[in-house]
Amino acid sequence: MDRDFLSAIEQICEERGIAKEKVLETIEMAIAAAYKKEHGRKGQNIRAKLDLVSGETKLFQVKLVVDESMLKPELEEGEEEEVYKEEELAEGEERKIRFNPERHIMIDEAKKLDKKIELKEEMLFSLEPDKNYGRIAAQTAKQVIIQRIREAEKEAVFEEYKGREGQVVSGVVQRIERGNVLIDLGRGNGILPQEEQIFGEYYRPGQRFRLYVLEVQRGPQGSMVLLSRVHPEMISRLFEIEVPEIAAGTVLVKGVAREAGSRSKIAVFSAEERIDPIGSLVGQKGTRVQAVINELGGEKIDIIQWDENPGKFVGNALSPAKVIDTEIIEAERKAIVKVPEDQLSLAIGKKGQNVRLAAKLTGWKVDIISAKGEKVEIEGEEPAQGEAVQSEKEAVEITEEDKKEEIKETAEETKVEEKTESKEEVKPAKEKPKKKGKKKKKTE
Repeated sequence: MDRDFLSAIEQICEERGIAKEKVLETIEMAIAAAYKKEHGRKGQNIRAKLDLVSGETKLFQVKLVVDESMLKPELEEGEEEEVYKEEELAEGEERKIRFNPERHIMIDEAKKLDKKIELKEEMLFSLEPDKNYGRIAAQTAKQVIIQRIREAEKEAVFEEYKGREGQVVSGVVQRIERGNVLIDLGRGNGILPQEEQIFGEYYRPGQRFRLYVLEVQRGPQGSMVLLSRVHPEMISRLFEIEVPEIAAGTVLVKGVAREAGSRSKIAVFSAEERIDPIGSLVGQKGTRVQAVINELGGEKIDIIQWDENPGKFVGNALSPAKVIDTEIIEAERKAIVKVPEDQLSLAIGKKGQNVRLAAKLTGWKVDIISAKGEKVEIEGEEPAQGEAVQSEKEAVEITEEDKKEEIKETAEETKVEEKTESKEEVKPAKEKPKKKGKKKKKTE
């Protein structure tokens, strides 16, 4: 194997982001196995070493240095090999071995060859390969490199995206399988399941999106990167990209409530008086918040001032509505908010969305009363608004296994059917019937 061949290996490893040491180690093991198959004797332990300077392959027979205390007695004619069980060995006792001249060498003999050798060390004996072995080594190395590159690329993708769980990545739509959008992430592929797609959003081949990395799993065909466009944490991650103060830690995101594709609320706080947390997220002329809104297809975003006082926080969370007063009932974890007559519809929001998001954001059940003290009935109000997130999780759990199985099937089909033609356009994501039914049951 010449030096040019090894240089090519190094170049491939560098281009593919594969650890050179692992590839060379695998090649050495494969060369040793190929030699043993063609020329080795039963019981031999063969080891190959690649000289990275000269490109020469050296072969060795490996023998373990032993003494009488480590050996079983030799079998007599007709005697069968004794089988040791783990429980038969006393604590600290080492399992004895049957001496094999192809694998072992007695300490006395070893000392004659190397005075510094110690018991239980390995001794290497050079082997002379035949004239055809260079060709065998090259062919073996080529096969191993191809296999190792595939394995290493899969592992590299897994490690890269496993470390990016909970972060936002950029990807390009490839095609659609069973409603799941297949995304090209650059070094690997991801899957955007139908339930993680924004309702009403279109996905066309070649279109670029930012996506939240939900989970990375190992699969039979490689890594499976599960993506989301609806996860609440995606809002804070997008602002982290746009707002240096969040990345620096001077502005903190205290919570996010989201109804993906429609409206979100994000609560922010800064311990430094000189910094306006809301202004930091809005940006000059609204450029920062608008960048996030554009990324999410026009989803409205309310930026809320977080406050450790629950009454103030709930009042702030009902923004853009103005409130008169907030009464906190700790025992029921409920907030009764008094709102001016002309602010009632704004506080409640379309179909109760504003008050519902405020409840999710703060974790308090929110009741709205008018300035006259009359409780306002909210259209589509859930009995326990503060538990809205929990209800959604319960609905998702019902079909979680079915979803995972369907996604895995899609991932496997994607690997096999790489030449499948892309569709021109993806229909908007549909609402999940089961999840919708669960919510409806809760509100009755």
